[in-house]
Amino acid sequence: MKTEHHEIVSKVPEVTLIFWIIKIFATTVGETAGDLVSMAMNIGYLISSIIFAVIFLTVVSFQINARTFNVFIYWSTIIATTTLGTTIADFTDRSLGIGYAGGSTLLLVLLMLSLFIWRNSLGSVSIQQIRSPKAEMFYWITILFSQTLGTALGDWVADTEGLGYATSALLFSAVLISIAIVYFTTAVSHTVLFWAAFIFTRPLGAVVGDFLDKPVAEGGLALSHLGITSLLLTLMLILIFSFKQRAARLSH
Repeated sequence: MKTEHHEIVSKVPEVTLIFWIIKIFATTVGETAGDLVSMAMNIGYLISSIIFAVIFLTVVSFQINARTFNVFIYWSTIIATTTLGTTIADFTDRSLGIGYAGGSTLLLVLLMLSLFIWRNSLGSVSIQQIRSPKAEMFYWITILFSQTLGTALGDWVADTEGLGYATSALLFSAVLISIAIVYFTTAVSHTVLFWAAFIFTRPLGAVVGDFLDKPVAEGGLALSHLGITSLLLTLMLILIFSFKQRAARLSH
């Protein structure tokens, strides 16, 4: 009897410098696009979250059902998580009145719970072990929580703590540089550092996005939500076309 073998391939990209650069662009797009729909178009956080949730569920289904790594589907899904994360965080922090500290704490608990269940269920939260639809679902749920947490954390530091958008961007950049130094100079788990970096690129994108589109009186540049979102998406596409990304290697 002939046995058919199916090769298991990764559908997430290899983690390189260009991956992190595109990720920061994607998180910034998520902030400006989320603000464009919820605030500039005056749709509100709840309706905007429903719209972005439908978009997220659509693109993540394409991602999970894809047979191989597709750079455009992958990054579309990342943008969907970051725009949905923006409006969910704003709805939780502002509309529900939980506040930035309360929202950040709640989202941190949900993120840690997602990682804990994933680890207990499949034995690893490493991207080199994402070899099944179940692992992919854990991956995207965790990413959604991380993007939402990052939004709340960015707003908390910039607004509540009064650091402002520019200073907050420098702070989060310093955190990411520190994570990179630890990555290259210590034996700390690369999986732990990956998720730490993934979480902290989001508040960096959030405060950069706010710096670009918030009113001058609030410390921003008051650039057009639509204009800056379009520009960031264009720059992302240029990076994607200019630098070929490979699928991550799966560990045995």
